[in-house]
Amino acid sequence: MKKASAALREDRRRKKYRYVDRGFILLLLTVFQFFSCLPVVFEGGKFYAVNAVCFLGFTLFEWLYVAVMHLAFKKVNFELEFIAFFLSGIGMTLTASVSKSSHIKQLAAVIIGVVVYDILLWFLQDVKRVMAVRMPLAVFALCFLAGSFLLIRFAGSAINGAYNWLVIGGKLSVQPSEFVKIAFIFVGAASLDKLLTSKNIYLYIAFAVGCIGVLFLMRDFGTALIFFFTFLVIAFMRSGDVRSLLFICAGALLGAVLIIYFKPYVAQRFAVYRHVWENYDTTGYQQVRTLIYSVSGGLKGLGVGNGRLRYVAASTTDLVFGMVCEEFGMIVAFAIVISFAIITVYAIRTSRSAPSTFYSIAACSAAAMLLFQTCLNIFGITDILPLTGVTLPFVSQGGSSMICSWALFAFIKAADVRTYPKVFKTA
Repeated sequence: MKKASAALREDRRRKKYRYVDRGFILLLLTVFQFFSCLPVVFEGGKFYAVNAVCFLGFTLFEWLYVAVMHLAFKKVNFELEFIAFFLSGIGMTLTASVSKSSHIKQLAAVIIGVVVYDILLWFLQDVKRVMAVRMPLAVFALCFLAGSFLLIRFAGSAINGAYNWLVIGGKLSVQPSEFVKIAFIFVGAASLDKLLTSKNIYLYIAFAVGCIGVLFLMRDFGTALIFFFTFLVIAFMRSGDVRSLLFICAGALLGAVLIIYFKPYVAQRFAVYRHVWENYDTTGYQQVRTLIYSVSGGLKGLGVGNGRLRYVAASTTDLVFGMVCEEFGMIVAFAIVISFAIITVYAIRTSRSAPSTFYSIAACSAAAMLLFQTCLNIFGITDILPLTGVTLPFVSQGGSSMICSWALFAFIKAADVRTYPKVFKTA
């Protein structure tokens, strides 16, 4: 009897501290976001009500979401959500400082992303349901990507030399490849969840080759690299065969050489790599300015709105990490890098205890996709890797990227045994 009472008191104590931890972290986030948004709300001595309302709405949404999820749905783990809110808040601040109208769209994208995240979490709790829709989803995703390319190619126009933006109504732009990322991991993890068979392998390889091929036709080479890397992660997790992966990489390298030979414009897009300083006022303009301005921020930054990188094209999208370094400082920039490292470690640890191979493959491949995309963005603008023009998840401006990033978090969260306590306990 005494042992039962002690266990009950210990359980109450842990719940109490979990509640305090959540509240304390939310309070820290609110304080950080409050001081970050002040220069945007009171820019140039003027009060911008739109920015104030957007930041207030974002803060209330964070608190309301955690409260509802905990009280109504008994959720106890919010590590991933806190990281996403932290990164999204930084992106919203930089977006608002450059473009007032885009600020509202970014807030709407965050809310839609959270809704998609929760819907996908609900759907992923039933593995049988996942298996039932994997083939229709694969066909739809491939047709959607190919159809978008044909529509843009013959009825639209290229943006920065790529056919990867679908413009709706002249105002709303959508990047189809971002949404196909969700299907790519969904179909890959579901196809290879069961015992490895030749049919499953060939079907997924055909799906992967189809997606990457269309992306090359779109000239969206950065996203094509992300898809290929994610394919390697999924294949390795299920087979563990390094020799097969090396064979696949060799085949991909041969294909890349043939593409460059027959399509010289592909090589031209990467010709500036490692030569940005020699082309500082032409093809290397963006990267040179990013390198110069990012280091000028020091540890604490110049302050939001005081940087000069904001006047360079794509400052809030492809070059946003340089903008973070300049205006927020290296401390916040390192915090962003550490956040993605934590996401990767979280995915690996939770995948070990997941009751199904599907959850393990999905979590690790989603984390790998986010990490690889982050590396392409950060190392690309610093000329360590070729500049591919991919966004920084959660931080870069863009609704498609924001929604996709939240959806990828759902795959990572689904592997955590605390997410579906009743389902996982039965399993």
